[in-house]
Amino acid sequence: MRRVARIALLAIFGLMLAAEWIAPYPYDRQFRDQAHAAPSRGHLLGTDAIGRDRFARLLYGGRISLVLAPAAALVSVALALAIAVSATLAGGLWERAAMIAVDLVLALPWIFLLLAVRAILPLNTSPAVSAGVIFALLGSLGWAAPARILAAAVKSQLRSDYVLAARAAGCALPRLALVHVIPNLAPVTVAQFWVTAPVFLLSEANLSLLGLGIAEPMPSWGNLLRDLQNLPSLARQPWVAAPLVLLIVTLSCCHAAQPSVEDLR
Repeated sequence: MRRVARIALLAIFGLMLAAEWIAPYPYDRQFRDQAHAAPSRGHLLGTDAIGRDRFARLLYGGRISLVLAPAAALVSVALALAIAVSATLAGGLWERAAMIAVDLVLALPWIFLLLAVRAILPLNTSPAVSAGVIFALLGSLGWAAPARILAAAVKSQLRSDYVLAARAAGCALPRLALVHVIPNLAPVTVAQFWVTAPVFLLSEANLSLLGLGIAEPMPSWGNLLRDLQNLPSLARQPWVAAPLVLLIVTLSCCHAAQPSVEDLR
């Protein structure tokens, strides 16, 4: 099952990354005389309210979401690893301050901060800037939960025989972190990345669904989901739900493809 999920994920990633070659039209090209068109040979998923090809927007939107969400997860996990390792090795006041910061960030409703920051951006903010801001905020605010888990893993590493031997030999803290601790945290770090990336993908979808995500005309799976708000039309145009189906499939594959403990060792 895990292998099938990974193959499916690779296929979805490859399909989205090849959007420029697969999509029949640019994502912002309008066919004004074919607004709300049904699926046809020329438009496999029909067109939206202003005549843009839904299939092309689905591919380009998937590329934005599937590239930026893992990138934000990498930033978040890297921050969590740096904070957890440095604070735990320093110990004392530094460790207590780091854990207080973790508790504070976890206690704050950071989704409202995302909403507030996105809402104060100018209405004419370019799509590229809005995408960068959203995922930069996700990456910089999502480090707290991984940091707590990684800090516990660092404490476990500090009680191991090889770390005690390195400390007894006078190993400096930077070398202890880079040579002995961080390499042995790879399984936990990879697991945190696999958990965080789908969360960011879903967070972007929620923000864009509220109209506070990536700005038009750039598509993402989140802003494509706004077409689902009109339930009566969804019954007449079920192909509009294609982004939702693909998002659910992707999240399910991410969950099923997560490496086991044996794979990470």
